[in-house]
Amino acid sequence: MIHQKHHKVVFSFFMSLLMSCIMSLVISLFNVGFVENIIEIWLKAWLFAFAVAFPTIFLISPLVHKLVNLVLKDEHK
Repeated sequence: MIHQKHHKVVFSFFMSLLMSCIMSLVISLFNVGFVENIIEIWLKAWLFAFAVAFPTIFLISPLVHKLVNLVLKDEHK
């Protein structure tokens, strides 16, 4: 197993993998429909989307955590 100290990288990897998969499929289907080579179109889009999503999530996640903490009520105060 991977050590807990790598949580940010592992979280970013899986979040970007799943989100880019889903979003690239939806957008590919929206743009071209159920064409004969949709799988090829989708996989190319997914590869590109993942290459953008992984570093983006890795860099943006600390900001998102801060925004979430600003919005959520602290039960201990």
